[in-house]
Amino acid sequence: MSSATELMGKLTSSTAPFPCTFAVSAAKKASLRFGFIDDLDDQETWAALPGIIASYLETYQQIARETSLIVLFRPERETGDVAHYYRKFWDVLQYLHRHDPASWPDGIPEDPEDGRWEFSFAGTPIFVVCNTPAHKRRASRSNPEFMITFQPRWVFEELDSSSARGIAARRVIRKRLRAFDSEQPSPELGSYGDPENREWRQYFLPDDNAEKPGRCPFRHGAHGATPAARGEGTGD
Repeated sequence: MSSATELMGKLTSSTAPFPCTFAVSAAKKASLRFGFIDDLDDQETWAALPGIIASYLETYQQIARETSLIVLFRPERETGDVAHYYRKFWDVLQYLHRHDPASWPDGIPEDPEDGRWEFSFAGTPIFVVCNTPAHKRRASRSNPEFMITFQPRWVFEELDSSSARGIAARRVIRKRLRAFDSEQPSPELGSYGDPENREWRQYFLPDDNAEKPGRCPFRHGAHGATPAARGEGTGD
């Protein structure tokens, strides 16, 4: 069974409903798109990734309101721990930033500690989610292959935290998370634009709620290795 087929089965399961109702709806509507990268540890194989994302962003609004791009990386010979994948995740986002074909979009702050910051590529703000084979307790963030999901902010435009649909969707997702995971929903889950919310903390959640994120590894305009890649981990 291919990794994409296995994932689709997980998203459309009726016996163990996946928490993210947006992903479930996209899977059922065939509005998910997939990209594949050969080697998580070899950045030369990442060269296709900017083009994969840019191509998706050229057409995503014609696909469906509920759409995402899922990028799967070939499984490693040995599974790393959560900290290993945390570093790799931020390496990938920094790599994309270095190879971004467009300027950072107007209206999106450059500082990740701003409540309106969002990772952006090709001029498009994007919510990013990482799944790894090291996640166990937080099954909603677990996947046999390292996986990154890119969801354009446009997907959530009609689901802000003050709308009836947005409130209802968040309530359902939290309920499903409690049933799906062995850990309570992360306290880092918040609403975009809330001054207290930090989007980057939601991108890569630790496997339990005991670990607290430190400083964001992403550096706007930086061309060197991220702090995560230098081994500085999640703490300050």
